[in-house]
Amino acid sequence: MKIGITGTTGQLGRLVVESLKGKISSGNIVALVRTPQKAADLGVETREFDYSKPTVEALSGIEKLLLISSNEIGQRATQHSNVIEVAKKAGIKWIVYTSLLRADTSTLSLAGEHLETEKALKASGIPYTILRNGWYSENYSGSIGGALAGGAFIGSAGNGKISSAARADFAEAAAVVISSDGHQGKTYELAGDTAYTLTDLAEEISKQAGKTIPYKNLPENDYASALKSFGVPEGFAFAIAGWDVSASKGDLFDESHQLSKLIGRPTTPLAQTVKNALALVK
Repeated sequence: MKIGITGTTGQLGRLVVESLKGKISSGNIVALVRTPQKAADLGVETREFDYSKPTVEALSGIEKLLLISSNEIGQRATQHSNVIEVAKKAGIKWIVYTSLLRADTSTLSLAGEHLETEKALKASGIPYTILRNGWYSENYSGSIGGALAGGAFIGSAGNGKISSAARADFAEAAAVVISSDGHQGKTYELAGDTAYTLTDLAEEISKQAGKTIPYKNLPENDYASALKSFGVPEGFAFAIAGWDVSASKGDLFDESHQLSKLIGRPTTPLAQTVKNALALVK
């Protein structure tokens, strides 16, 4: 029973494949990627697959499909709809989709396309499971180097609580779900076990780095302007700042512990993610 995984050259996709290889035979895993050569090191079958123009042939012989959301914000809903239509024609028996935490109520700008995809999936008639992924801890830990250099961790999240988890935790959950029974028709709200504020994050960075790094909360436009000054494209800078504002409203907080229940262990502590990030900075 072959399992196809889209986006396997992405950061999440690679981790899913590695986790899945520990649960099923590598011969039953198919990496669906735009450029197969880039996935050659995964040690599984690779097939050319483009979200914008997917083909039935690429899904031949695959029974289960893990649809990892496209990274092309603004094109996702259309691309995902393309994949779902082709999956239906190819006779895919089950689609697992990586959505966004509480996509139906979230104020994050990312939510709309995820919700459209969820609706398309439900309307397709194909059995489905929705994994509503919360924030990756790496979304914030990736800024640690800049915070150390600048002397402060900046953002617009205020005192909003963030229940993030390591990207590897979400990847493991996807691998668990797609390789086991009892998940069809379910929607999981996935997030880290322990919530924190960006002030908490700054304190953890300070503790481990041996250097005081305060959290500096900025108005949304000021934060976007700061990101632009660091070389972040204007549109993306305003998107990031907007996501922080959504975090301030509680959109990245969740205490259901569904992620740790799925993977059978606690989610990766923030302290460990900070430690990993600092190791890359030094």
